[in-house]
Amino acid sequence: MLAARFGWPIETFRDMMRRGLVSSRVERGEGEDEGRWRLSVRCGNRRWQAIVEADGKVGEQRIDILPAAPPRKVP
Repeated sequence: MLAARFGWPIETFRDMMRRGLVSSRVERGEGEDEGRWRLSVRCGNRRWQAIVEADGKVGEQRIDILPAAPPRKVP
């Protein structure tokens, strides 16, 4: 499912996972969003986000193209 969201073949996505290029975050809703979850998966400069409703169905989804991270300064 996730590979398709990024528009990649499953093997490309699996390779990126093996190389540590995929990161994810799960956030629990609070207040009026209680019972909902936001899932974020980042691969390279792309981020897929989805809202999962209390019944487990995926609601809104989107893909963002993110700017490259600035180079880290070496002390």
